[in-house]
Order: sequence, then structure tokens, then C-alpha cells
Amino acid sequence: MAGPLAGVRIVEFDGLGPVTLAGMMLADMGAEVLRLKRPAGAAVAFEEVGGTILHRGRTAVEVDLKSAADLETVRGLIAGADALIEGFRPGVMERLGLGPDVCRALNRRLVYGRITGWGQTGPLADQVGHDLNYLGLTGALHAMGSADRPPSPPLNLVADYGGGAMLLVSGVLAAVIGARSSGEGRVVDAAMTDGIGVLSSLFHALAARGLWSPARESNLLDGGAPFYRCYACADGGFVAVAALEPRFFAALLAGLGIDAAEVNQYDRDRWPALQARFERLFAARDRDAWAAHFGGTEACVTPVLTFAEARDHPQATERQAFMPEGAPAPAPRFDGEGADPQPASVISLPEAVARWTDR
Repeated sequence: MAGPLAGVRIVEFDGLGPVTLAGMMLADMGAEVLRLKRPAGAAVAFEEVGGTILHRGRTAVEVDLKSAADLETVRGLIAGADALIEGFRPGVMERLGLGPDVCRALNRRLVYGRITGWGQTGPLADQVGHDLNYLGLTGALHAMGSADRPPSPPLNLVADYGGGAMLLVSGVLAAVIGARSSGEGRVVDAAMTDGIGVLSSLFHALAARGLWSPARESNLLDGGAPFYRCYACADGGFVAVAALEPRFFAALLAGLGIDAAEVNQYDRDRWPALQARFERLFAARDRDAWAAHFGGTEACVTPVLTFAEARDHPQATERQAFMPEGAPAPAPRFDGEGADPQPASVISLPEAVARWTDR
């Protein structure tokens, strides 16, 4: 079955980080994504990072944006596209002669998706940075990690991908839908800092009610609660404990052999002592022994798996969450069916034009 974006054409300007993931996701959902990449030898790092996973499902074509002929050809491709996505610093596309005004003059229905760390405007718009810098400016990074150590980088899942790529994808899709009814495209300004702010809405809401402290590991969801954190096991592995509701907490206590009458779940003054008790108990068995012990219960205790282990877990196997070569499968699913993305391919610029014209 064709993906829900079948027939949608997107021009992706090759880059690192969120624009690459966004291109992959849009292709996974059925869009025809043409990835414009730098000439061979000019962008080795981009190829190494994207590889066969992040570049899957798209046809790539080498273009020299300093060449007047290539630039004119690219404008022709944009004229026949539904959307364009790019992740350069503000002003780069304008200097190339491919800014929103130029491109939308060629194609009034074009959705022009732009993703940056800081956004297209503001005092930091031209400032360089990376995922951790953007995250640090939002308040979210300050809330992550141990109380007695500096904040911990949460990989680049929060800014680059959660607040960045997901914001770009949702914005582009919304604008494409809008363009179909209005006939007018839009410029999507997806800033990672904005996206992280949206993702942090719950914590702003809690803080507004006096239910969130800026001190790390002092809140319900940041490791402060002994029933919502990870514990080390005898073999050096870890388990994740998330027994938030009283019913689940009761199942946790029962599994650990603790009399529920001894414990008041929300007595914060006793949380440190309860955490220490949990630490001693979980340290007595191996990770997988605890996973088996709590399997089928409502205690919300699960093993903390490595990436390699996650691929072989029965839940992932049953849902075919990973493809045979180990790459994560496309998500979300539509009508319960998994997708079978095509591998990345490379064609010449004339071939790209012919293919774009013929379809």
C-alpha cells in the first residue's frame, strides 16, 4: 500500500541533524524526496553521518550551487515541488538565490520548510551552536541529570530531533494541507528552541502551579521520586522503575517484599530513605532476573536495554520495529502495516529533471 504522502514531492537540501531525519520520515510516509547533495569529495562528513539509514528512501543528486547552470536546474525542480526543506543558517539560501521569495515566485503553492537552532529571527539567529547549546537556553537541560553533577546531555534526541525534526515535519505537513485548499504555500520557521519549549509544556504548567522545583532530582519525573528512576543491578545492568500510580506502586512494593503499610508513597521527606532501600534490593539480583520477576505484573519495572539488545527484544521482534539490517523501521504505522522503505540511491541532475518531469 502506498504511503499517505504518495504524490507529494519534496526537495531536501542535504545537511546534518534534524533536516536529514525529517527527510527520512517524510520519505518513509511515501513522499518523493529528492535530496540535493554537495559534489563528491565536498561533504564526506554528511555521507558518513547519514549513511544507509538516515538517507534511506530518497534519491540523491549532486549539485554545485555555485554553478549558474545547476542553480537554474534546481529552481526548475523547486517549481514542480510541493515542499522544500533546508537547515542552513539564516541568510544562506537567500545568498544562493534560493530564498523563500524567489522560490515562491516560481511556485506559489510551495511550502518552504526551514529549520535552525535559534530560529530565523532574534538576537541569536546568526549565532553558531549545536543541540546542547539550544537545549541549554530553554530551561530543559537544567532539569536533566543528577542533583550533584552538571546537567547531563540527553543525546541529541531532545533539541535536534524532538524539538527540531518533529517540529519541521509537523509544520511542513500542516502547510502542505493548507496549500491544497488555499493554493498558497507558507514559510515554516522551525526553531529547535521553540520546539523544546512546546515539548516542555507540562513542566511549565507544573511550575505555574508550584509543583515543579528547579533543583534537579527533587521532582516527580526527574529522578527525585524513588518509584520513578533507574536502579543498578548485581550484574551492572539497570532497571527502569515507573510505578507512578498507587496501584502500580503497590505492585512494586509487593514484588520487592515490602509491606505497603510501611510506606507512604508521597511522603517526600522519606523518599531518600526509600530510594536507598530500593537500591539495596535491586542490587541483589541481575537485571534480567528482575525483568523476569516483574514480568506480567503492574509494577512498571522493565530492563534498560542497549541499542543492540533493543533490536532483539520480543516486543520489537513481534512488531518488526527494526528492519533485517538493524535499522529502525518507519513510524508511525498506517492501517497497522509496516513500511518497506527503498534504499538510498544516487542519480545525475539530468536524470532527476527527467524523472521529476515524467511523473
